[in-house]
Amino acid sequence: MVTILSTKKLLENQRSLILHAGFSLVEFDAIKIEFTSFEFPPEVENAIFTSQNGVLAMQDGVPMNVGSKIHNCFCVGEKTKALLEKNGHKVIHSTEYASELSEYLVKNHKADFFHFFCGNIRSDEIPTKLKENNIQFEEIVVYKTTLNPKKFDRNFDAILFFSPSGVRSYFENNNPANFYSVLNPGRVELAVCIGTTTASEARNFTQNVVISNTTTVESVIAKAVKLLKE
Repeated sequence: MVTILSTKKLLENQRSLILHAGFSLVEFDAIKIEFTSFEFPPEVENAIFTSQNGVLAMQDGVPMNVGSKIHNCFCVGEKTKALLEKNGHKVIHSTEYASELSEYLVKNHKADFFHFFCGNIRSDEIPTKLKENNIQFEEIVVYKTTLNPKKFDRNFDAILFFSPSGVRSYFENNNPANFYSVLNPGRVELAVCIGTTTASEARNFTQNVVISNTTTVESVIAKAVKLLKE
């Protein structure tokens, strides 16, 4: 049977997309997220979030009425946007990738000051772009990402990757040389990635990399299912 490995534990509706396609699923959390203590500014005019983890960590570490202290939010990802809006925050602009958000901020908000809520392991894309264009910002680390590697004594037909950290975690204990398909030994496994940054990291280990159509878990699953049915 075709087997897919997910490097994060899926929600039930996401899991069913794979199982209903007639495929087998193995899943584990390749990374661990831990919210950290931090000092929340008295008032935030413009906040940047590049993941749902940043939103959840911020809400976990500050009073429930903090939404009134954040005036404008800028974010990456449609689910990050949905989570912010669900919790009463005003989202001025959202993009699919950090590179797109940084370009937007440079073009439209060069005179503004930003608070960037992020993890200890984050892309340099936004901080670098803001610094290059003399845009003032303060980086606030609100969660910690650690690798949670696991060795597998088997192979899979596709592996779903959702972050560069997840890629590094998987390959820490699994040899890229063994990256081939059990179903079809003449075909290497698919590394199905949620975006270009994750795909770039995966290409350090294998060239059989594909990118989902959008940066959502469901899109990653849909891409894997479609390709494995071909």
